[in-house]
Amino acid sequence: MILLDFNKNYILDNGFVQLRPLTMDDFEHLLPFSMKEPELWKYSLTPADGEENLRKYMQTAIQARIEKKAYPFIVYDKRFNTYAGCTRFYDFQQLHQAVSLGYTWYGKEFQGTGLNKNCKFLLLQFAFEHMKVQRVEFRADHTNKRSIAAMKSIGCKEEGVLRSNCASPTGRRDSIVLSILKYEWFSGIKKELAKKL
Repeated sequence: MILLDFNKNYILDNGFVQLRPLTMDDFEHLLPFSMKEPELWKYSLTPADGEENLRKYMQTAIQARIEKKAYPFIVYDKRFNTYAGCTRFYDFQQLHQAVSLGYTWYGKEFQGTGLNKNCKFLLLQFAFEHMKVQRVEFRADHTNKRSIAAMKSIGCKEEGVLRSNCASPTGRRDSIVLSILKYEWFSGIKKELAKKL
C-alpha cells in the first residue's frame, strides 16, 4: 500500500529547494516561463506554453490530485528566491507499490545548476521512505537526450523503449522507460546522489 494522503499538503525542503503542492494561485509564478520559454515543452505530451495552455496544464494537474491520480508540486529555488518549475508523482499503482515521477520542467536559467538533483533527491526519499513504494518509474520522449542524461545521472536504470505508445501534440511518440527500485535506493543510489548535491 502506498502511504500518501492526497488531502495533505506535503512540503519537501532541504535548504536549497522547496517543493510544495501546486495550486491555481501559482499561475502568476509560472506564467513568465510559459510566455518567454515555450521551447521548454518541446517534448511534452501536455504543453504549457502560452497563457491558455498553462491554465489548462495546471487545472489538469490539480484535478488529477483531487481524483487521486497525481500529486503535483511547484518548485521553488531557495538559492535565488524564485520559482523554477514543476514536477509530480503520477500513475499510482497501489497493488504493485509503484509510482511514476515526471511532468518535470524547469526554466532555462535553472537547468544544469544542481536544482534537478536536489528535487529528485527529495522526491525519491519521500517515495521510498514515506510512501514506501517498491519502484519509481520515469518516462521520456526517446529523442529527449537532455532529459534521459539527467535521469541516468541520478541513478536511473534504462529498461527499454515503448514504441509509439502514446499520442503527442505532433502525432505519436516512442517513450524510453527508466526506473529506480527500493533496494537500489537504499543500497547506494541515495548515498551517491547525496554526494552530488
